Amino acid sequence: ARLSLGADLPATPAFVMATPSFVTSASRGVLGAIRAKGPSVISVTYGVNFELNKMTVNDDGIPFVGRSDRNNGVTARVMPIDGITPNPSGTLSVAGGGSVLATFLQLEPYYSGRDLFYLTALVPMTDSQKLYYCACIRSNRYRYSYGRQANKTLKELLIPAVEDIPA
Repeated sequence: ARLSLGADLPATPAFVMATPSFVTSASRGVLGAIRAKGPSVISVTYGVNFELNKMTVNDDGIPFVGRSDRNNGVTARVMPIDGITPNPSGTLSVAGGGSVLATFLQLEPYYSGRDLFYLTALVPMTDSQKLYYCACIRSNRYRYSYGRQANKTLKELLIPAVEDIPA
């Protein structure tokens, strides 16, 4: 079985994106959730969308994940902002632009820049399974040459179902 991050593939054992009919706040909306015949397994959410040049850099601060392909996507550490909850730890950060589909497992809460999504496992997954999904998503980078971005098409990428991940 294969997951789809959004494509509607009727009459196949594919997973399809749930209707994005709910929003968590004005700036952060859940874009959908990957689901099978049973429960959803991954949700796709747009990050907090900060600009690094308007933040206070601090070596002991919260990681700021941008669209970089290096250092796990972390471009700086910044001071926490009152009232703004960072993206949760244990999620996958995915660049929709810049270094398109640069995908990393984030092990601590983090702020994110423009065009960065995070994927949340809705079923129990090990870090190894999440890292496998990082590799699967990154393997689609060739689809985004010549400046194309994955902002609208991230949900359509096909990745293996959890039970199909090699042990």
